[in-house]
Amino acid sequence: MTKIAFVGAGSTIFMQNIVGDALLTPALADSHFALMDIDANRLAESETVARAMIRSVGTGATVTTHSDRRAALEGADFVVTAFQVGGYKPCTVTDFEIPKQYGLRQTIADTLGVGGIMRGLRTVPVLWDIAQDMQQLCPNATMLQYVNPMAINTWALAERFPTLKHVGLCHSVQNTVEELAHDLDLPKSDIRYKVAGVNHVAFFLRLEHEGRDLYPALRQGYAGGRFPKAPLLMPRCPNKVRYEVMDHLGYFCTESSEHLAEYVPWFIKDGRGDLIDQFAIPLDEYPTRCEEQIAGWKEQAKTLTDGRDIEVARSHEFAADLMNAIVTDTPYVAYGNLPNTGQIPQLPLGAAVETPCLVDSNGVQPSVVTDIPPQLIALMRTQINVQELTVRALVDQNPEYIYHAAMMDPHTAAELDLRQIRNLVTDLLTAHSEWLPDWCQPARAA
Repeated sequence: MTKIAFVGAGSTIFMQNIVGDALLTPALADSHFALMDIDANRLAESETVARAMIRSVGTGATVTTHSDRRAALEGADFVVTAFQVGGYKPCTVTDFEIPKQYGLRQTIADTLGVGGIMRGLRTVPVLWDIAQDMQQLCPNATMLQYVNPMAINTWALAERFPTLKHVGLCHSVQNTVEELAHDLDLPKSDIRYKVAGVNHVAFFLRLEHEGRDLYPALRQGYAGGRFPKAPLLMPRCPNKVRYEVMDHLGYFCTESSEHLAEYVPWFIKDGRGDLIDQFAIPLDEYPTRCEEQIAGWKEQAKTLTDGRDIEVARSHEFAADLMNAIVTDTPYVAYGNLPNTGQIPQLPLGAAVETPCLVDSNGVQPSVVTDIPPQLIALMRTQINVQELTVRALVDQNPEYIYHAAMMDPHTAAELDLRQIRNLVTDLLTAHSEWLPDWCQPARAA
C-alpha cells in the first residue's frame, strides 16, 4: 500500500483535488492518506471530505488524521506540502497592510516582493523541519512541494538538504494553456507547447496547434482588441498584463496577470490609477480571495454533516500522475521546479528553475532548455536576485540580506527609496516576529 502524507491537509479544497486524483488513479486508489494539520477543525473537515470521496469511488483507501507531523510522515512514500505559516490572518493581512502605509500596493504577495520575501522567511524553516523528519522517518519518500514562494522554497530545500527527493509543483502552466485555448477557441488538448523559466515567470517558448505557430493569432487578437476575452478562471482578473508583456517581450508568461503585475516595475505605480484601470489590475486580490474561500469553506462544512458522498472528478494538478509514474515506472512528463544543475544553462546554477521533467521510477528528471531569448532571461534574473538573497539570508542567518532582497525587488524598488525600504522591512520583521527565526532581528535605519 502506498502511503501519502499530506502536511497542511486543512487546505480542504486542495486536499480534495490531490486525494481525488489519487483515488481515480488505479495504482494509487487503495493508498493510505495520512492527513496532518495544526487546525483541528479544518483537519476534521478535510477528513470528512476524504472519507466521502472514498465512499463515492468505492476503493480500499484508508485515512488517518494527525496533529503530530512525525506520525503522519512515518513510512510515507510521498509527502505533499500545502500550508501557510501564520495563516491568512494575521500574516497575509500584515503583508498587505504594512506596505500600504508606505504607498506600496500588491495583488497576491506570495511569490516575490516584500510579501513573498516575508512568506519565504516564515515557510522555509518549516520545510527544513519536514525535510529533517523525512530523513529520519521516510528517507526514500519524495516531497511534492506546493507551497509558495515556490522558487525560494525549492532553492532553500536543496541548499540545506541536497539529497532530499523533492520537486516544486504548480498549476500555472496548465491554467495558462486553458486560458489560451479559451481565447483562441481551440481544444486545450490539441495545443502543443514548451515552457521554461522560473516559477511564475516562465514563458511559452513554443505554442502550436497542428504545427501552426499560435503567436501571430495572439498578437493579432490583442492588437485588434479581441483578446483577452473575459477570463475563464478568475472573473475579476482579465489577462491584459500578460498580453501587454507579450506584445513587448514577444512571449506569453505562465502566471496570471494579477501575479505578473507585481513582479515587474511597469504596472502598479503610486498615483497612476490610469495604469490600474487600463490593465484591470486587481489590487489586494489575494485577501479578497481568502475572504471568499473562508465563506465557501463555511458553506461547504454545512453540507458535510449529512453523510452524503462527494462527486470525484479529475483536477489539473500534476501530483497524482507524478506519483503514479514513480510507483508504476510509467514515463510521464510534468513541469517541475528543481535546482538548476544545468537544465537552463543561461541561468545561475542552484537557482530553482521550471522545465519539463521526465518522471518514472528513477524520480523526477529535468530536461535541458537552451534557447530562452535574452530578454526573457534578463527578466528572470530580476526574480532570481530577490530569491537568492532571501535564500542566503535563511542559510547564512544574516538579516541584512533580507533588506537587500527587498531593495532588489523590481516593484518595490520602483516605488520606494532605500530608507523607505529598510524601514518597511523592519516594520514587517517586527510584526511577524512570532513566526520568524530568532536571528531575524530588525535593524532600524539611523
